[in-house]
Amino acid sequence: MNETNNAVCYKLSKSELTKLPATTGVYIFRNRKEILYIGKSINLKARALSHWENSKIDNKEAAIIQNSKWLETQITDSEFMALILESRLIQKYKPKYNARWRDDKSYLYIKINTKTDYPKILSSRKEFDGKSKYFGPFSSVKNVFKILKEVRRVFPFCSQKNITKKQCFYSKIHLCSPCPNEIEQVIDLVLKRNLKLVYRRNIYSIIKVLEGKTEPILNQLYKNLKKLSEEEKYEEALITRDRIMHLETLLHKRLFSADTALSYNLSTQSTESLIKLLSRFFSNLQDLKRIECIDISNFALKQATASLVVFTEGLMDKNEYRRFKIKDLTLKSDFEMMKEVLERRFRQNWPFPDLLVTDGGKPQVKTALKVTADLNIKVPIIGIAKHPDRLVIGNNSLETVKPDIHHLGFNLVRAIRDESHRFARKYHIFLRDKKIV
Repeated sequence: MNETNNAVCYKLSKSELTKLPATTGVYIFRNRKEILYIGKSINLKARALSHWENSKIDNKEAAIIQNSKWLETQITDSEFMALILESRLIQKYKPKYNARWRDDKSYLYIKINTKTDYPKILSSRKEFDGKSKYFGPFSSVKNVFKILKEVRRVFPFCSQKNITKKQCFYSKIHLCSPCPNEIEQVIDLVLKRNLKLVYRRNIYSIIKVLEGKTEPILNQLYKNLKKLSEEEKYEEALITRDRIMHLETLLHKRLFSADTALSYNLSTQSTESLIKLLSRFFSNLQDLKRIECIDISNFALKQATASLVVFTEGLMDKNEYRRFKIKDLTLKSDFEMMKEVLERRFRQNWPFPDLLVTDGGKPQVKTALKVTADLNIKVPIIGIAKHPDRLVIGNNSLETVKPDIHHLGFNLVRAIRDESHRFARKYHIFLRDKKIV
């Protein structure tokens, strides 16, 4: 059973369970004949060991352990994607010990009726009606609302029961766009048909996300952004760019906060793993107490900004975050802007990083290397390129490294990159709202 291309199977024993990755994903207890239980966790290793220990005091846990021969794991890039994958697998295999979804009439689904002009997205506990698409089951109303809230920020949809002549509340805050109420008031038949098509495309994209087919959707958004920018439709392009950034964050977000002992343990393991990965490229790399990531956020050469995020001992250190507005308005490329920002950063009386990460591949790394060389500063530099995610090492040969998806150090770099995107996006929205260009 392989829903993803990173499934790994472990023989069920305590010693084997200690080998599981301490990262986000889905786990499956199984024997030769059937799948017995499916769950998700932000730390697969800790959750699996928890099942093992709980089997000593809980009858259900004991039955799962005693009847299973293997534990299969499937890594996901985010808690959101783990939730989606878990629901799909439970629906497909109906595991014996996921009794809530087999026997309890209170299981919850996301229901999308695609047979209407304006498909509705609802939560449902009812039997399948044969006319709608269903996604789930989900364990709680909270999970369903959380999924729909996040997806709606990328692909707006209407939640109003009936079509009226008034603009709905959510359209005023850009979470229902185009609004069916407004579409129905359009007189021009061609425009009306096109607006209906835009709305249905949003629904189609939501369906693909709920099916876990996110890569084609993301690629299409990037194509749309390029086209809108070329046509100088900057307002529409800005909306599309915001949607891309939110979807990227949703798909790759990791939980590296400083609020729990679990996060601290994960951060320590991740930092040690990253040191081990990079030490063969940087001979003097002993510690990674302070990691900085630079992200140039450039919208059609307007509102160009940069963000600097800092992770201290593997955890977000928001007090150290910095924002930059590009001062030289004649600069025409991200690389020139990065040069300006790095020069300004290293002229500040701030602690030097133990590692500098650039959001991007070889061109960005080359720029950072030139700036540090000109300033006679020695700092290890790496870049993180995407599609697929990979590291570019800041040495003479600019080697490219693609660690295994289980690699904690690699995932830490990805988390830092994602946080820099989030921080940059927040600043962009601030500037736009304040009309500071």
